Amino acid sequence: MKRIRLTEHAQRRAVQRGASEDEIKAAVSGGRREPARRGKWQARVTFPMPFRSPVDGKVYNAKVVEAVFAEERDQIVVVTVKVYYSVGESESEDRV
Repeated sequence: MKRIRLTEHAQRRAVQRGASEDEIKAAVSGGRREPARRGKWQARVTFPMPFRSPVDGKVYNAKVVEAVFAEERDQIVVVTVKVYYSVGESESEDRV
């Protein structure tokens, strides 16, 4: 597996949205990849356990971490991170 590096922007978004670096790496390495804009990729993983959202302070049953990244010759560069919190779980998501 290539080294996974987060840009400063991705690091800031991860903190803002409540994703850990391990969760982001799990999304990149184990999530289903789909094409994203501008030649990039996105992958997401669902973590099915209670999480408190840093945005609204509520507790949700699941957290989906989505990483948008560019695959380079020697590394994977995560350019942004999105996090979705939900009361239920989606059957179509990859889980950790």
